[in-house]
Amino acid sequence: MQDKAKAVIDEVIRPLIEADGGRLDLVEVTGNRVVIQLSGTCKGCPGQPYTVARIIEPVLRKALGVSVDVELRLPSPLGTTAAAAKQG
Repeated sequence: MQDKAKAVIDEVIRPLIEADGGRLDLVEVTGNRVVIQLSGTCKGCPGQPYTVARIIEPVLRKALGVSVDVELRLPSPLGTTAAAAKQG
């Protein structure tokens, strides 16, 4: 599933995010869980939950199956990453 998730992000979702100056990275895929990180103009944007719930998650579920769970990983204030609870 990792290869398919990467392809969908690279070909479909990332161009949408980058069009607004954001950046989307695939952190990991474990089972049905896809972990992503948003940065660029998306970093700290109050619209992140909307972007995940209304754009990223539906596209990934359509391509990978409805059981896919998308988790947004937020950078911690110290520069390391901390998993954020699923937004949406």
